Amino acid sequence: MPDTSARPARHAWPASRRALALGTAAAAVVACGLAVRGLPGMAGDAAGGILYAVLVYLLFALASLVLWPLRVRPVHLAGAAVVLCTLVELFQLTGWPARLGEAWPPLHLVLGSTFNAWDLPAYAVGAAAVCLSDRHLSRLARRKVSVHT
Repeated sequence: MPDTSARPARHAWPASRRALALGTAAAAVVACGLAVRGLPGMAGDAAGGILYAVLVYLLFALASLVLWPLRVRPVHLAGAAVVLCTLVELFQLTGWPARLGEAWPPLHLVLGSTFNAWDLPAYAVGAAAVCLSDRHLSRLARRKVSVHT
C-alpha cells in the first residue's frame, strides 16, 4: 500500500471538502440533465452534450481524489472527459447502446441511442467550461486560504 502521508496537496480545499463539492455538483448536473431532456431540437441536444461532459469531468475529478496519489490537472480531466464522451458517441454507431437501453432503460441515459455529430463539439464546450470553472474556483480557494493564514 502506497504511503499517502507524503501526498502533495492537490487543491487548497481539504480532499473531503472537495469531494463533497464535486459530488454536490454532479448531483446538480444530473438534475439539470434530466430537466433539459424535454428541450426541443438543437438546444436540447447541445445542453445534453454539454452537461454529459461536465458530469464525466466531475466524476473523473471525484475518482481522482481517491484513486490517484498525485494531483490530476483540470486540463487532463477535461481531456479524459472529452475522450470518454467521444468513445461513447462513436459506440452509438454500432446500435448496441440502443439495444442495451431497450433492455434496461437507465442505460439509455448513460449511453444514448443514436449518433449525433453535433454532440462532439458540445462535449468539448462542456469539458472546457468545467475545466475553467474548476481552475478558477481552486485559485479562489487558495487565495482565501492564504489570506487566512
